[in-house]
Amino acid sequence: MEIKPYCRKVQFYETDAMGIVHHANYIHWMEEARVDYMEQMGYTYEMTTSSGIDLAVTGVDCQYRSMARFGDTVCIEMGITKLSPARVTVSYRMVNAADGREVATGHSDHFFFDHNKNKPVALPRALPELYDIMSRLCQAGDKK
Repeated sequence: MEIKPYCRKVQFYETDAMGIVHHANYIHWMEEARVDYMEQMGYTYEMTTSSGIDLAVTGVDCQYRSMARFGDTVCIEMGITKLSPARVTVSYRMVNAADGREVATGHSDHFFFDHNKNKPVALPRALPELYDIMSRLCQAGDKK
């Protein structure tokens, strides 16, 4: 399954007084890209949450490499780098579409949470179809 990068144009309101994207926006973009990623893999975030399951964030890391500015188009390449029945780690690489310059990299860690039971859940039992898709997309050798 081919997953295409999520691309978005930097908006003026996302910049700071220096005309550079404010650092907090990269985290928002990572979330936008995750939602797009799930749409592309055929199991949307809405499908997941309507089943009572959420991907609760336990950690986010972002390393800023170069500046993005108003009007730039930033494309976010991502992938599932670690997967267990209870957790998933997603990686991100953000590049300027015009020149290929890497603007940021990062990852987010999540656990699978059942809203109905109000506790963590093993995804293979709760949503086996989603776990199977994620397993196929997980980079070889990183599954735990």
